[in-house]
Amino acid sequence: MTSSKDSAAKPAQGAVRDATDYPEVHPGRAAAGQRQAQTLVFLHGGNVGNWSWDPQVLAFGDFNILTLHLPAFGARFEETWDGLESAADDVAALIADEVSEGGVHLVGISLGGVIALHVAARHPELVESMLITGTPVAGASAGARAVHRMQLKLIGSEWYWRFQAGAYGMVDDERELFTEHGVKLKAQNMRAIMDELDSGGLPEHLESYQGPLLALVGAKEPKLVQKSFAALRDRVPQAITRAVPGMHHQWNIENPILFNSVLRRWITDGGIHQVLVEL
Repeated sequence: MTSSKDSAAKPAQGAVRDATDYPEVHPGRAAAGQRQAQTLVFLHGGNVGNWSWDPQVLAFGDFNILTLHLPAFGARFEETWDGLESAADDVAALIADEVSEGGVHLVGISLGGVIALHVAARHPELVESMLITGTPVAGASAGARAVHRMQLKLIGSEWYWRFQAGAYGMVDDERELFTEHGVKLKAQNMRAIMDELDSGGLPEHLESYQGPLLALVGAKEPKLVQKSFAALRDRVPQAITRAVPGMHHQWNIENPILFNSVLRRWITDGGIHQVLVEL
């Protein structure tokens, strides 16, 4: 884990991002007379780095923000993946180090959403609210598992990552960063992650989390995520599930204005953005 001392600088708008050296800690600015700024924690997906949250870092300067390098990704791509529970404890440790009071708003996409659920299950006292998106937790079909194993053979190829970037709706520098980061990922780590997620990602003791949870899926994502919602609601009855019309998996990059609007409404007052639709 990179230290807060090394990563406290906030990237300026328009600055060049690096696929493996994006800061983890972004101090917020509280308005005069207001209490200390709340904290947003962003957990990236299983084929990108923490740089993918840059559009959110730029838009939420009134919050303290943590954009973690998850184990085996970004600045930590040389590390060995040690499981979802270990990753969740890693996230919790940084939250405990950086947040002096109050719970955090936890935001996760894909693998980051699964890890967010594990953080909430294992350390519910740290979490004030959650928003997860593109998060499959019900397990994959045999066909999907076969596709995943085939993809493992391609992760070292630039063309594969460029193709995936197009499928996610990425453009310009995001496509380049996505490719630069993707070819660094280690096949053995990706295989270990797939083995965990393919069997289902719901953690034990998730019912211990009693806070608000908004679970989203891009309408153009595979149906696997939607199929997970029933299992999620069984374990977290207060969970609200919605679809985002027209969006692919990585929609925080595809349409950051919409993502930021949905997120701000949720963390401000628990509101549901009018664009979201019930399934």
